[in-house]
Amino acid sequence: MAIEESELRQPQSKTELFIVFTLLALQGVGGVLVIVQHELVERRKWLTQAQFVEEWSVAQVMPGPNVVNLCLMLGGKYFGLAGAMAALCGLLCGPLLLVLSLAILFGGVSDSPVAQGALKGMGAVSAGLIIATGLKLSTTLPQNSMGLWQSIAFAALAFTAVGILRIPLIWVLLCLGSLAYFLAYRAIDSTPQLAPNSKESP
Repeated sequence: MAIEESELRQPQSKTELFIVFTLLALQGVGGVLVIVQHELVERRKWLTQAQFVEEWSVAQVMPGPNVVNLCLMLGGKYFGLAGAMAALCGLLCGPLLLVLSLAILFGGVSDSPVAQGALKGMGAVSAGLIIATGLKLSTTLPQNSMGLWQSIAFAALAFTAVGILRIPLIWVLLCLGSLAYFLAYRAIDSTPQLAPNSKESP
């Protein structure tokens, strides 16, 4: 069910940010996009679906891991630098302790055929979850300033370039991203804006 802006909540403290991102990180096995979308949009209602797509898009094109960029932006939005650091610590500390503990206790398991098979199985499940989340997020495309069909065309071009032609992501972002930015800016600029206190004539 779509979330309206009037239904949005916000984190009440830096401690809540830390706890939410810790729980989020501990659930993100093999791919965190699914968990991030579910936790921040559907469960916590900190972002609408459209806002999440916008924030994730910015996180995607910035250097570094997407979810790290997102947690820094979200923490900084509500509590400034301290909030950004609280969200980042929550995202990193739990998995770091867990992975170090597993590495100490089960250092030799990685070469086991059973472990390799389990990882391959989780990879397939993770891919399915990411595809499902992508389809869910695609419902925001009609709201894009470029329009539905142009958005679909850019998505198809990006998929073809990266997934089939194996063009490096940086070049796809620079070329397609710049063109999409220009078209979106032109569409927004050409949209007539109503003055704040103006009313439409009957």
